[in-house]
Amino acid sequence: MGLAKIHTEKTVDGDPMVVCHDDSGPPVKAQTIHELHSLQKKRSAPTTPINGSKSSFSPTISEEELHKQQLQSISASLASLTRETGPKLVKGDPANRKAESQKVTHVEHYHHHAPTLNISDSALKFTHVLYNLSPPELYEQAIKYETGSFITSTGALATLSGAKTGRSPRDKRVVKDKTTENELWWGKGSPNIEMDEQTFLVNRERAVDYLNSLDKVFVNDQFLNWDLEHRIKVRIVSARAYHSLFMHNMCIRPTPEELESFGTPDFTIYNAGKFPCNRFTHYMTSSTSIDINLDRKEMVILGTQYAGEMKKGLFSLMHYLMPKRQILSLHSGCNVGKDGDVALFFGLSGTGKTTLSTDHNRYLIGDDEHCWSENGVSNIEGGCYAKCIDLSREKEPDIWNAIKFGTVLENIVFDEHTREVDYSDKSVTENTRAAYPIEYIPNAKIPCVGPHPRNVILLACDAFGVLPPVSKLSLAQTMYHFISGYTALVAGTEEGVKEPQATFSACFGAAFIMLHPTKYAAMLAEKMQKHGATGWLVNTGWSGGSYGSGNRLKLAYTRKIIDSIHSGELLKANYTKSEVFGLEIPTEIEGVPSEILDPQNTWSDKKVYMDTLLKLGGLFKKNFEGFVNYQIGEDNQLTDEILAAGPIF
Repeated sequence: MGLAKIHTEKTVDGDPMVVCHDDSGPPVKAQTIHELHSLQKKRSAPTTPINGSKSSFSPTISEEELHKQQLQSISASLASLTRETGPKLVKGDPANRKAESQKVTHVEHYHHHAPTLNISDSALKFTHVLYNLSPPELYEQAIKYETGSFITSTGALATLSGAKTGRSPRDKRVVKDKTTENELWWGKGSPNIEMDEQTFLVNRERAVDYLNSLDKVFVNDQFLNWDLEHRIKVRIVSARAYHSLFMHNMCIRPTPEELESFGTPDFTIYNAGKFPCNRFTHYMTSSTSIDINLDRKEMVILGTQYAGEMKKGLFSLMHYLMPKRQILSLHSGCNVGKDGDVALFFGLSGTGKTTLSTDHNRYLIGDDEHCWSENGVSNIEGGCYAKCIDLSREKEPDIWNAIKFGTVLENIVFDEHTREVDYSDKSVTENTRAAYPIEYIPNAKIPCVGPHPRNVILLACDAFGVLPPVSKLSLAQTMYHFISGYTALVAGTEEGVKEPQATFSACFGAAFIMLHPTKYAAMLAEKMQKHGATGWLVNTGWSGGSYGSGNRLKLAYTRKIIDSIHSGELLKANYTKSEVFGLEIPTEIEGVPSEILDPQNTWSDKKVYMDTLLKLGGLFKKNFEGFVNYQIGEDNQLTDEILAAGPIF
């Protein structure tokens, strides 16, 4: 093609005008640059695809009325309990001049006893609300305004969480009141550290005042739990685009219709993590405090910007709310076969939970948090939170490919020029993470729900090398090992001696449970019995000796074992009973050498094997002492059954 022709317009008297125009295309419909920019954008809202789901919503209301309701609701959430009023709100980025000139829909909260002069400078300004922004919008906010935000070579957003690069369990507090005093698990071994309501309100006021002092806040209105009958509405108010994008990925994203009828949230998080708590406040032990008030349905975060606090805070909430509805909350992975057979995977870090629940022959329901209700299983979350340290395309192709535009990468290190991530670099922390929507996994099942589980698989990486690669559990044994939550970590080398270290975490997630572990175990047993599920203990650790002398069980063998569980073939196998733990061990599994199925066959020194087995049994017994005096049921029969299912010397 040639160049476009340039025409000159002639006046009536025949002289050419000084203005030329290009006739290669019609002129734009704008009189100013601002109008031209406004033509770039069409309005929409972020969504989570829910295939085939049908829901009825309230009649569509006008845009102005919806705008007004949303601002009223957010203003009420941010209301100061001292001054009994919320901030004056306007939607949009304060950097955009047009937002300043918008008509503000704001309703003051009048209280006849509120002092008329009780105002501050923050009451004279608007707080801009950036409401349910999309990933591209949040990228722009992060890149413009947050130091340490970069786009990596694959399109993911790299961010820094500040001084805290992991959770702070010792700074987590739960309000102890008349209700929670009797309902929650308190005392030795419990993750619930108490605080009183007055202290919570002091911290809440500090967080709200900080958020109200900002020019803008990010607000996410989202859901927990894919089971529509039991889903929870959550609101997250935060100061950082990174936190908003993280929760956009991790919670279930509402459709535009669902946002219209969202209304008042069931639970609200105030993330003021950039601002510290006052260390002179009662119950405070540092400048960090993560506080949950179950009566007020609120959570406050001060002094830590680690995004995982929000995710796990909501998980703790579900561990309280769901059992009240006779729904079991589970710290587990979950997948389903093409025939509808569901498997739950429990396991602590390093046991292979993520690897084994991600199976290309099965659909992923979720990687971490689930509910088991009368309707079946459902994922609590809308995304995945994967560890990135030493991540490789070969070992974890699904996670590798999920790290693309929209994914949050926490505390990773990248090449300054190419922006390629070095997943082996621990310069910032070993706890590097990726948060992405579950749709980024190709075989994810959307919606993330499934029938009742057929198999409950407890994973343990036994570095002592005495647990069999797989054993079938009775109901009482399933409860015992579920409450124990065992795995073994490989300790550091000291003068050439490598000694495994046993670790126990009740219900495979002690840091997040709210009730006593035996209550979750009793619910698990009841549901397994009712729906005919089988319990399995799978060792992904060592065989033929402890760490340092034996060998790690081959992943290929473990996958064959898991496949035989899924297919139902393992139920048909012949079994023998092991010593001490009394575990049912299969004598033959297709594709797995028979000699490794009974661990004592793989040890050359049988006396050392027995000594190590007794040592591990002793560690189990010592750990379980904390649960011995807790009664389940009026006759205590269930408690006795669980104790009898432990190791017997």
